Amino acid sequence: MINKSILHSCHKEGFDENELYGAYKIFFGTLVSEPRLKIINFLRKGRKNVGEIMQELKMNQTAVSHDLRRLKECGFVLSERDGKFMYYALNDKSLGPLMDIIESHMSKYCIHILRDMKGGKK
Repeated sequence: MINKSILHSCHKEGFDENELYGAYKIFFGTLVSEPRLKIINFLRKGRKNVGEIMQELKMNQTAVSHDLRRLKECGFVLSERDGKFMYYALNDKSLGPLMDIIESHMSKYCIHILRDMKGGKK
């Protein structure tokens, strides 16, 4: 069941429940991409420009820019210009704590998936 607060906010803006689920799909879909997850984890170390991200993750400029745009649209990443460079940083107020929760959950409940993929048992 959807939280009444977010549902009320959506209705106030003229959106229905199906449109809200569409936003959920975009939100979680953003986290499905391995390159975007790598960018998120790299930005946990601090703000970076596109060139630094490209070099660290061995990605091309087009892919990095596309992924950063999607991350920024969802509010996962913030940007600021510093001289001639645009720098990107993790939205520490929301995504930082969310990533901590995800990793805690994964280490407790999902580690068996990795074991199963390797064919191992505990």
